[in-house]
Amino acid sequence: QVQLVESGGGLVQAGGSLALSCAASGRISSITVMGWYRQAPGKQRELVAQVTSGVHGDITEYADFVKGRFTISRDTAKTRLYLQMNSLKPEDTAAYYCKYGVTYWGKGTLVTVSS
Repeated sequence: QVQLVESGGGLVQAGGSLALSCAASGRISSITVMGWYRQAPGKQRELVAQVTSGVHGDITEYADFVKGRFTISRDTAKTRLYLQMNSLKPEDTAAYYCKYGVTYWGKGTLVTVSS
């Protein structure tokens, strides 16, 4: 079992920044995929960014709509996942979820960007 708890959401004006954090506990492996997803009201959940940790290091991937604005990272202990969000836009408003592997999800943290 893996438990995930997100934090760092809130209200910010367009152009501002927020930093999300996800604390992972339980049976954590250093070789796995962790990612951030988001779901806006009335829309499907979508991938924002993910990091694949392997024996050769971390590989990051980003959705096109956040490239150049968001940065995903994972601490060396592999128990925390971060998402630095800069130049936020109103369309970034959503609940942001942390995902571990293919099974485990956090409960989400709400990000609201005002225009």
